[in-house]
Amino acid sequence: MCIRDSTTMEQYLFVIDYQNDFVDGALGFPGAEQLDEGIAEKIRSYAPGHVIFTRDTHQENYLETREGKLLPVKHCVQGSHGWALYGKTAQALADCGAKGIDKPAFGIDCGDPAVLAVLPERADRIELVGLVSNICVVSNAVVLQSRYPEARIVVDAALTASFDPKLHGEVLDVLEGLQVEVLNRA
Repeated sequence: MCIRDSTTMEQYLFVIDYQNDFVDGALGFPGAEQLDEGIAEKIRSYAPGHVIFTRDTHQENYLETREGKLLPVKHCVQGSHGWALYGKTAQALADCGAKGIDKPAFGIDCGDPAVLAVLPERADRIELVGLVSNICVVSNAVVLQSRYPEARIVVDAALTASFDPKLHGEVLDVLEGLQVEVLNRA
């Protein structure tokens, strides 16, 4: 159950691509599963209607796409087990009635009417968690910062990770350089 926020500040949580294929599937990596409980708890701390999730979404022809040629690992094919949201996070998102955005690229497309229908009209604070920090999390932080230039953009470093710990640390530096607040940095 989500907790109702009594403040008037428009705060949103974006759960980025916490899907089976990124946790323990085709592009999974050790430690990704350890984020599950914390992400689920974070979801429950947000007001109903203030949680949005993204799903990396590809089709059977993925390997023929530009991304597929550069990252030749078939993953997150729409409707497959790998495409589904992972574990307790999936249940928490369902319990809160979170809205989802299926995206064929790293970042959401704010020009897509289907995406615009999900995004809030305004936001004062946006927090991001999920996978993978140095690819889709950073991409969406930048997109959301452009969409909401006055919003405080936050990434919880304890609830995001990468297959490459060095890149993870470096992307947190880049995010801070882009004026994104990084919480819980070890």
